[in-house]
Amino acid sequence: MTISIGDAIPDVKVHMATEEGPDEVMTGALFAGKKTALFALPGAFTPTCSAYHLPGFVEHAAALKAKGIDQIVCMSVNDAFVMEAWGKAAGAGDIVMMLADGNGEFAKALGLDFDASAFGMGQRSQRFSMVIEDGKVTALHVEAPGAFEVSSADYMLERL
Repeated sequence: MTISIGDAIPDVKVHMATEEGPDEVMTGALFAGKKTALFALPGAFTPTCSAYHLPGFVEHAAALKAKGIDQIVCMSVNDAFVMEAWGKAAGAGDIVMMLADGNGEFAKALGLDFDASAFGMGQRSQRFSMVIEDGKVTALHVEAPGAFEVSSADYMLERL
């Protein structure tokens, strides 16, 4: 079952790179008490994700925060080291929190996973964005396969 507006975010362990190595982050605690713009994508360093998706959220971070967003989170089914390197390459710095859903458990818990084995990528996250307020989904935008329209930072900004 796919998560819907009004649903609580499942509490799943994901990872974030730190100076000491990968650190566990529980999604329940991460999204509690905050208004979060979360976007997820099939893979770090992939063409659409690198050229448009992540850069759009980096570019529009100030505008999103001006509309009440407390934190911006990028999540992908990659490991924490890859997410850290991708964030550095994209200039995400402290602007976008780069989280690794290495085993795809968060994407699966949301019902937003898919099998990309035909492309040599295994299980991945669908491309989507959502607004989470104090652990509950208040907006959800899931892309059609191969599309990049409704999960963009521009699209989210127009609807906040």
